[in-house]
Amino acid sequence: MMGRQTTKRELFVVLSLEEYVPEDHLLRAVDRYLDLSEFRLSLADSYSHTGRPSIDPELMARMLIIGYCYGIRSERRLCEEVSMNLAYRWFCRLGLK
Repeated sequence: MMGRQTTKRELFVVLSLEEYVPEDHLLRAVDRYLDLSEFRLSLADSYSHTGRPSIDPELMARMLIIGYCYGIRSERRLCEEVSMNLAYRWFCRLGLK
């Protein structure tokens, strides 16, 4: 007899990206040694106080590190990968939205 998969659409789901990134993942190892706490402060003078807000420099640095580690050369492709890959989202400190 042929089975049939049925899915229920749930209205709310509570989950943590922490659960979906394995302990031995490369980005966890990089994150242990990566400290970008003063990164934003050192770049503050380079940004204007007027105009549209820019991309967070820490987010951009984390995305570029992912691109370097995984050989993603295109910034457009990197944005697509970060939006789809849970480990990349975790590393960039992004939620699921």
